[in-house]
Amino acid sequence: MNYSETIAWLFAQLPMYQRVGQSAYKADLSATIQLANYLNNPEKNFKTIHVAGTNGKGSTSHMLASVFQEAGYKTGLYTSPHLKDFRERIKINGEMIPKKYVSDFVENHKLYFEKNQLSFFEMTVGLAFDYFRKEKVDIAIVEVGMGGRLDSTNIIMPEVSVITNIGLDHTQFLGDTLEKVASEKAGIIKEGIPVIVGETLPETKQVFEKMASEKNAEITFAEINDSSNYASDLKGNYQQKNIKTVLATLRIFQKRGWNISEENIQKGLLNTIKNTGLMGRWQVSGENPKVICDTGHNKEGLRLVMEQLSKESFKKLHIVLGVVSDKDLASVLPLFPKDAIYYFCKPNIPRGLDASLLLTQARGFGLIGEEYISVTKAYSAALEAAAANDLVFIGGSTFVVAEVV
Repeated sequence: MNYSETIAWLFAQLPMYQRVGQSAYKADLSATIQLANYLNNPEKNFKTIHVAGTNGKGSTSHMLASVFQEAGYKTGLYTSPHLKDFRERIKINGEMIPKKYVSDFVENHKLYFEKNQLSFFEMTVGLAFDYFRKEKVDIAIVEVGMGGRLDSTNIIMPEVSVITNIGLDHTQFLGDTLEKVASEKAGIIKEGIPVIVGETLPETKQVFEKMASEKNAEITFAEINDSSNYASDLKGNYQQKNIKTVLATLRIFQKRGWNISEENIQKGLLNTIKNTGLMGRWQVSGENPKVICDTGHNKEGLRLVMEQLSKESFKKLHIVLGVVSDKDLASVLPLFPKDAIYYFCKPNIPRGLDASLLLTQARGFGLIGEEYISVTKAYSAALEAAAANDLVFIGGSTFVVAEVV
């Protein structure tokens, strides 16, 4: 198979949570452990940082990778989902995995994948770890896909475990209370491995403290740290919280003798986009009218994005909005401003919510606009309607942003 055929096979072969939802979720790690054994345990050949959390884990992972790159380390980065190209998920020093490596890996192991009915995510984790081993990375920053305890990435023994924060997202898998979600995320805490927690709530702090105590893991709460001397090229106001988490993580490596200077940290944070290619985090992609897109998609993430949006200066606000079908609209739609003009659309994935259903629900919360047959049509209509001193915002789902960046 060539690269495009390989990718089509990966996406179509088996259920994948990002595309179809709950039917793709596996409730144990046995298949991943078996796959790692079959591949001769590539994950044991390089050092890692494991990053979980409801919001901010992608930005935190990219900032960490950027700093390690600035410090001269060969740095692997595994994240999900991708926006434009599957290979965004697997990078070394900001460069995507070669297409040939993807096709060869799938070709070489396809019979095993089919025989064992591996999920898209299990195969992708195997591919990433195999590639990082072959390329002899000094360290890999590994972002959890969903949850933590049962995530395919949770076969690694990291140098540091990182949990950015806890919110109610993916509740059908992770639980319907903050304590339950925290418990799933805390599943990445390993025996004797230090853990950094970015933000806590009264309900979650005790969960982390209990798990860390049981695992004899030193725990650091990053939110008490001062990060005022540090700035990033990721411009969302919410990034300041992620910077605190990044700094607390890096301090552990500095104490252990890793050669990471203050200059490396400053430059790494300021060159995250350039060094890693991260897209879609408070990304300004146009002026006159100003165009901003952001992948924030749950209550906690959207609240912060809407707060920052309210501080922008504009005459009229145009919002291109689409969501996935399992989104709890009653918790997110009240966060959106009622004085904006809305362009409702469906992201181009099977799990996308039909634009007419979104429009009907949104009207119940006082959000007024029209429905469009695609994200592209909605975005075009917003640009056409917007004056030079207006603002166009695109969001609601990672998959909506993916279609415009």
